[in-house]
Amino acid sequence: MTGMLEAVPARLAPALLDPGHSTPTGLRTWNESDPARRLAVHRNNVLSSLIDALADTFPVALQLVGEEFFRAMGAAFVRAAPPRMPVLAQYGGEFPGFVAAFPPAMQVPYLADVARLEWLRVLAYHSADADPVGPEALQALSGSGASLDEIYLSLHPSVQVFCAPFAAVSIWAAHQGQLRLEDIDVNVGEDAVVLRQALDVLVLPTDSASTQFVQAVAAASSIAVALEAAKTEATDFNLVAFLATLFSRGAVTALELR
Repeated sequence: MTGMLEAVPARLAPALLDPGHSTPTGLRTWNESDPARRLAVHRNNVLSSLIDALADTFPVALQLVGEEFFRAMGAAFVRAAPPRMPVLAQYGGEFPGFVAAFPPAMQVPYLADVARLEWLRVLAYHSADADPVGPEALQALSGSGASLDEIYLSLHPSVQVFCAPFAAVSIWAAHQGQLRLEDIDVNVGEDAVVLRQALDVLVLPTDSASTQFVQAVAAASSIAVALEAAKTEATDFNLVAFLATLFSRGAVTALELR
C-alpha cells in the first residue's frame, strides 16, 4: 500500500483495515497487553476516521441513505480503496464509481451521480487560482474584426462539467434548501457547470447544449466550433446569454486569437 499506509510495515497494513486478517506475528505492546486487542482498537479508529472523512466530503449522499447505510458502505469502500495520499480532504475520488457498483446502493439509482457531483465540488474548491477576465475582453476582440473562428477562451482551472441521467443537480440543491424534494422528478437527467468563484464553489444548472459548449471550449476549440457543438443539442442555443453567464461567474480567464 502507498500514501497514508506506506509507512506501515507490509505485513501489518492489511490487518489494519481488514478484521478478517490474522494479527501479524511478532507484534508486541509496551505493557505486554494482547496485541490483537490493541490492533483491533487501532483498526476501528483508522476505519472510523476514514469513514468520517468520506462523510465530510459526501454529505448529501450521507443524508440520502442515512448514517448506518453510509458508514457500512464507507467501510467497504475504505477496505477496497485505502488512501494513497496523506491529505484526507482529497480522499474519495473513487467513491462515486464504487457507489455505482455497490449492489445495496442500486436501490437509490441517483446516489452515485449525487456523489460524483459532490466530488466535482471538491475538485473545484482545491483547483488552482486564476484571475478571470471580464466581457470587455471579448468585446475588444470582436470589435477588432476577429471572427468567432479565431477567438479561443481559456476556462478557470476549477471549471468542471457534470452530466447525469438523473436529477442529481436538483437533489443536491434541495439539500442546500434551494428546492423542495417533493417537486423533483428524479428520473429527468440534468447537467451543470461546477466552478469556484473566489472562495465559493458554484453549481450552475445548465442544459445539454451549454455543457457541450463548455466541453468544446475546454478541448481547445474556437468559439465557432464550440457553438456548432452546442447547436447539435439545441439549434436555438443563445451564445450571447451563455457567454454572459460564464463571464459573470468568473469562468473565463483569457481570450486569444489564433
